[in-house]
Parts: sequence; C-alpha cells; structure tokens
Amino acid sequence: MHKLKFIRSPHYTFEFDSRQNMGDEEFSVGDAGASMGTPIQCGAIKKNSYVIIKEKPCKIVEVSASKTGKHGSAKINFVGIDIFSGKRLEECRPSGHTVISPTVTRTECQLVSIDQDGFLELLMADNTTRSDIHGSDMLDTLKEKFENLGDNEDLLVTYISAMGQEKVVECRINTNK
Repeated sequence: MHKLKFIRSPHYTFEFDSRQNMGDEEFSVGDAGASMGTPIQCGAIKKNSYVIIKEKPCKIVEVSASKTGKHGSAKINFVGIDIFSGKRLEECRPSGHTVISPTVTRTECQLVSIDQDGFLELLMADNTTRSDIHGSDMLDTLKEKFENLGDNEDLLVTYISAMGQEKVVECRINTNK
C-alpha cells in the first residue's frame, strides 16, 4: 500500500502520492470539472461570489479595499458566510494574491420519502434515486410539507454541493396538472 502525504500551507492543503517507483504506464486521472474550485485574484472578488475562507466554502456578503500603503499593495477585506454552517468568516489579503473559488452546484429533485434517521430518498432528474443526503436543518419543514401533500402534488428539494459536502437549502411544492 502507498500513503498519501499532506502538506499544509496557511491557505491550502496539498496532497502528494508518496510512491517512489511509479512505472511508465502508471498515471493519475481526474474527471473534467472534478476540481474543488478555481483560483481567482482577490481584487476580482465581488459580493455574492463564492470563496474558500479558512478551508470553508463561503458566500461573500461584504467586500472592502484599503488603500495602497507604504509597505505594499492594497489589501482586500472580505466577509463570507459558510454555506454549510452559517458561520461568519473574515479574510484580509493583498489584492494581487489569489484565493480559491469553490465549485458550488445547486440540484433540484423530487422527495420520495424520509426515513426514521432523517435521510431523504430523492428522485434525480435522470430517474435514479439516492438516499445519502440528510434533511438536517430543514428536516421538520420537509416532514410537515411531505405529510400534507395533496393529490397531484410533489415536494421538490434543492440541495447545494461543494467540497465534498451537501446540504438541503430549500423545498417547494410542485403541482402536477
């Protein structure tokens, strides 16, 4: 077996394969779009964009810039809300430095059932089901709306995904006519 070696810097975690004797025919592959995010310059950060702050994906709610001073370039101060925990995080960086903008996806699907542990069975757009997403903060709302569905009504659930985490963020009733 080989081990993965992690190197931490103040802003990023790097992962290296520690195998020494990798053959000519061996290589690593990754899917297109499989990265956790893309680098962007701090000066390009705008309100409502997504940035990783202290290793958490955050939606930016405040951006301010300080003037160029005696000791270097202008500084960008940005405040974000962690999209999974709701915590407020702040960061201050030189405007020319880069940060990572996480890949955040929103997916809407139909709720089929809720098990006793709070996990949702969801019908995806490609007619497959998945049952590994927990209702978490919205569990009571989901149960109430799901139990009170009328004829020809479905409960649609929207969840966000970023950095290997997922969270239900909203639900709505869809009337089938």
